[in-house]
Amino acid sequence: MPLNIDNDVHRFKQIVRGRIRKDLRKHMSSSEIIGKERGRAVSVPLPQIGIPRFRYGENEQGGVGQGDGDKGDAVGGQAQPGQGQAGDQPGEHSLEAEISLEELAEIIGEELALPRIEPRGSKQVTTERDRYTGISRVGPEGLRHVRRTFREALRRQIASGSYVPSDPRIIPIREDKRYRSSKTRSQPQSSAVVIYMMDVSGSMGREQKEIVRLEAFWIDTWLRHNYKNVQSRFIVHDAAAREVDRDTFFRTRESGGTLISSAYRLCWELIERDYPPAEWNIYPFHFSDGDNWSKADTNKCLELLKADLIPAVNQFSYAQVDSDYGSGQFYEDLKGAFSDDERVTLSRVPDRDHIMDSIKELLGKGR
Repeated sequence: MPLNIDNDVHRFKQIVRGRIRKDLRKHMSSSEIIGKERGRAVSVPLPQIGIPRFRYGENEQGGVGQGDGDKGDAVGGQAQPGQGQAGDQPGEHSLEAEISLEELAEIIGEELALPRIEPRGSKQVTTERDRYTGISRVGPEGLRHVRRTFREALRRQIASGSYVPSDPRIIPIREDKRYRSSKTRSQPQSSAVVIYMMDVSGSMGREQKEIVRLEAFWIDTWLRHNYKNVQSRFIVHDAAAREVDRDTFFRTRESGGTLISSAYRLCWELIERDYPPAEWNIYPFHFSDGDNWSKADTNKCLELLKADLIPAVNQFSYAQVDSDYGSGQFYEDLKGAFSDDERVTLSRVPDRDHIMDSIKELLGKGR
């Protein structure tokens, strides 16, 4: 009879999830996760998890491998000199556990206590979905309903008089087995678009751009967990803005001056052309070091936000990365203009270790 290892697999998954929770801040600040993304799953580096195994004692009698020689003697050749000195500390070993982005998003949401986002709009799309709502006498073993099967077997044995309370063995037969049955239903599909805008001007260094990419990756992971139909658009800007694909957004290295209004204008053009606010849940995210070219351009940004962008979106989010070259003034300008507007969320990101805190600030309202 094959050994049932489902409990062991479940236990191993719980251990892996626990390890990820413990080191979540470290994982979220590491660019390795993005590099190892494979479709809808990522590989997460973990400390080695010891597996229980038998250890055999010393064999005092002869056998394979017995004979003359001392510990440390070379086997099958001359000893080769090593480098460095001997140590008494164990080495570090690691393994990689593959986890789906859905599971990762659940862990992030639970750990950061993020609220479930309630969609406000729905694109005119329907999806076919199977829901297991009934019980059948036939079906595949993978869908067997254990509790209902047990109940039917117990009922049959009691009725036939074969049930012995002092020796309560419940053995289901074919007629006892019950299976989950599904029904296909059509339902509206909520849709969302996430528009990422990144400052790639000269004041944004390599580290600042890497922080932005990491935060954008985790935000995208969380929103995809909330919506089954998510589109992502990517805008980079210095003194001019342009739309790029996902790969370019995560790899571009540019420099130049900064006109933030160019990004906001292009963002609004995308919304007007492709995403009617009545049908779409819209989430613009802007990442910058807060160094704009002039006060006049900042005023243009505030006008665009008040008149067009903010009334059309679920939430406008701005995250400012600390930089040695950026003034950081734009954060203060937004704070002064929108301190009482719940549709605008602001966050400061001093370094990689604060990515987790920033995401909680941006997504914590659940809009």
